Formats: sequence, C-alpha cells, structure tokens
Amino acid sequence: MKTHIVLVPGFWLGSWAWDAVLPHLERSDTTRVTSLTLPGLDAVDADRSAVTFDAHVRAVIDAVSDSDERTVLVVHSGAGPVGYAVTDRIPDRVARIIYVDSGPMPDGAALRPDLAADVVEIPLPTWAELEADGSSLEGLDEKALEAFRANAVPEPAGPAREPIVLTNEKRYQVPSTVVCSTFPSAVIAQMADGGHPMAAELAKLPVTYVDLPTGHWPMWSRPEDVAQVILEAAAS
Repeated sequence: MKTHIVLVPGFWLGSWAWDAVLPHLERSDTTRVTSLTLPGLDAVDADRSAVTFDAHVRAVIDAVSDSDERTVLVVHSGAGPVGYAVTDRIPDRVARIIYVDSGPMPDGAALRPDLAADVVEIPLPTWAELEADGSSLEGLDEKALEAFRANAVPEPAGPAREPIVLTNEKRYQVPSTVVCSTFPSAVIAQMADGGHPMAAELAKLPVTYVDLPTGHWPMWSRPEDVAQVILEAAAS
C-alpha cells in the first residue's frame, strides 16, 4: 500500500506553493501526493467572511480520510495549528505529521488573537514587515518573491483569530517531525523544554528534529531537500 502524503501550505498560499517539491515526491513509487488549497485561499476575490478554523481543519480531515492509505500530513507555517487539530480529531488516521518551519499550539491558543472581530482578511504584508515579524526571506531571489506576491491570496482572518480547541490526548501519540529552517533545532528544543508558548506542546510529543537551514519558505529555497526530508520521515 502506498503512503498518502498530504501537503498543506501556510498563510497566503494555495496548493501551488508545493509545485517545486511535487516532482521530487512523485518520483517515489511508494507515495501518493495530495496538495491542498484551504477554504478562502482559492482566489483573491473569494468570500472569506465566513471561513472558520474548523473549516480549515475539516478540509484537511477530508483529504486525510480520502482513502485507507497510510497518511503523512505535512503542514507549513500557519497551517501548523490546523494540522495539530487534525491529529486531535483523527489521531489514528495520521501516521506522522511533519511541521515545516512550524509547530503545534496548545489548547485555547490562536495565531492572531489580536484581530478585531470585523477584520475579514489579512493581506500579504511587505517583505520588511514579514522579516520584522520573524519570517526570514533567506534563499528567495527576486523571481521567487515576485511569484509569491503575484500568487498570494489574503488569508481569512477567522482561522487566524479563533482559538484552537483540543480534547483528545491521543494526539500526543502521533509521531512528529519538525523541519527547522528559520531557527536551528537546538533553539526549538530549548524553547520546548523551557515551556515557551509557541513550542511547549512539542515537549509532549514523540518528536524528531531535522535542520534545514534557510528562510521561512524552504519549499521554494530548498525544494529537493524538503522533499527528501518528507520521504525519509514518511518511511520511518
């Protein structure tokens, strides 16, 4: 039976974000790959006013439940909490979750709790704003940045604003791989052991750390390496 790899991109991105990684994954005859575009991110003019965190979680659950194949879930950046919620709801269906420059968040936390209730969407910030917020652009040339800006879609505010709800401790049994790009694994592990809010859940999980030094979008700056990490983690 093949392993089903489900790819979920982060903020402002659709399935296209994995285009450079897909050819390297599809060379393997042991995998089947599904690349997702989450609700509200399919077009610039899409209606994002009613998109919820639960809608994003359900979209991933639908993809994971598409077959009885062994499934490895790959989540990038802001999709980390969504993927973690999936392991909370259907832990027995996820053989491994791979966080690409991302990670789980604890029950009750939200990525952007500061957003006012009337905010519908989050536009892609300027490059300077992204880097100031900790999202490194290392490894991306002007062509990559132009493609990012041209294809980006405003992120629905609902999923970013709403707190994650976790109830099933079986999520702690799901093997997890953290691909460390912006920060080295030693720093992330130290944050987890120290109870840092953005990493504390990692201390409760069976985690393997993989260092892949580059910026926050390694699927563009190091696509072949990202694919290799995914394939190796999927085989473990």
